[in-house]
Amino acid sequence: MAFDATFYALVGLILFLALVAYLKVPGMMGRSLDKRADNIRSELDEAKRLREEAQALLAEYQKKRKEAEEDAANIVAAAEREAAALTAEAKQKTEEFVARRNALSEQKIKQAEADAIGSVRAAAVDLAVAAAEKVIAAKADAATRNALFSDAVAQVKTRLN
Repeated sequence: MAFDATFYALVGLILFLALVAYLKVPGMMGRSLDKRADNIRSELDEAKRLREEAQALLAEYQKKRKEAEEDAANIVAAAEREAAALTAEAKQKTEEFVARRNALSEQKIKQAEADAIGSVRAAAVDLAVAAAEKVIAAKADAATRNALFSDAVAQVKTRLN
């Protein structure tokens, strides 16, 4: 019997397969693959858990952001209301101030008018008295002067008593 290369290749293959079976390589490969599959499964479970946590955190932060935006909008609205109230109050106070100043100015004008009228009357009375003195002095003689003087003294006496 002549052994050619094919025979030796077949014998080598059979010996290799026997050695692989004797060393339990398929079981080791199966366990290794199972272990790797378990590791991958646990990593996928961990990734899923982390994804759920991240989604929960995202939802919580979005809720907090929305609340913060609402708070900011409320603060802005309150500031606008307060500014409007302050503006209205300032406008009212300004109008009251202007009204008081106008009333005070009008009162001062009336007082000045009264003072001017009084001054004009006093000046007119003084001028009339001076003119009357000149007229009386020019037209009156000594007897008329004495009679007027006596009459004025009598009037003063009656008023004092």
